[in-house]
Amino acid sequence: METIPAKSIVNRTKDPSWFGTEYNMNIYRGCCYGCIYCDSRSDCYHNENFDRVKAKADALRIIRDDLESKVKLGVVGTGSMSDPYTPFEKELQLTRRALTLLEAYGFGVAIATKSDLIVRDTDVLVSINRTMPAICKITLTTCNEALAAKVEPRAPSPSRRLAAVEQLSAAGLFTGILMMPILPFLEDSPENVREIVDRAADAGAHFIYPALGMTCRAGQREYFYRKLEEHFPGRNLAEKYRRRYGPRYECPSPRAKALWEVFREACNRRGLLYSMGQIVTASRRGHETDQLSLF
Repeated sequence: METIPAKSIVNRTKDPSWFGTEYNMNIYRGCCYGCIYCDSRSDCYHNENFDRVKAKADALRIIRDDLESKVKLGVVGTGSMSDPYTPFEKELQLTRRALTLLEAYGFGVAIATKSDLIVRDTDVLVSINRTMPAICKITLTTCNEALAAKVEPRAPSPSRRLAAVEQLSAAGLFTGILMMPILPFLEDSPENVREIVDRAADAGAHFIYPALGMTCRAGQREYFYRKLEEHFPGRNLAEKYRRRYGPRYECPSPRAKALWEVFREACNRRGLLYSMGQIVTASRRGHETDQLSLF
């Protein structure tokens, strides 16, 4: 695997309200799951050849030094720019070893992934969770296997992700769904939203956090439109996006208001948390210390 240099890896976050993460950690750069909507393809990130995964050189030493330098413990988020459980992780185990460092130095973790490989690290996550929050966030935008194969072509299937939710929850870990993005004109139906909520609840999820739409900017937008035309010929989806959103960054579903009511009712019916404040509070229950800042 190609490596790239890095000076630091565990850095302060700009928005600690996001799942209560005070720090952010990305060990890999790029992703090979091929999700057609990924914001990390945007030109502003200067990540050419995004589909080729690269690891940060000497990552574990840098992470250790970063953690040693912190004067305050907190929750470290990972998965914001590239999935921490790429297929290469199965052999390299950089994410697993980084988790053991977080445990050793007393930090919590909030993982976002599309991969059921996270289940491999249940033992380390359970150990972290004894003293600090360990939050597992599995991205799921549709339960339809055929549709997922088009919009997330090389990612593990929805059924595999839901099985991971079930196993992580059964191990006592605070686990839930990132229901984002819900793609306008493709996934923004009440039936899709209800199915995600119901299947997540059946799998033992504690929460679902939604985005009823997507983001779109230079670099990402052009790639997304090409893939829409490739995977959904004859539906004129790219033209629908151009007409409705133009060059806008935020692209909410035209049905967002009605979908929110469908989503909220379904979550309340199944007992799932869905507001960020409630999710952060629940994730920290039993972990309140002077070293954890309140949401």
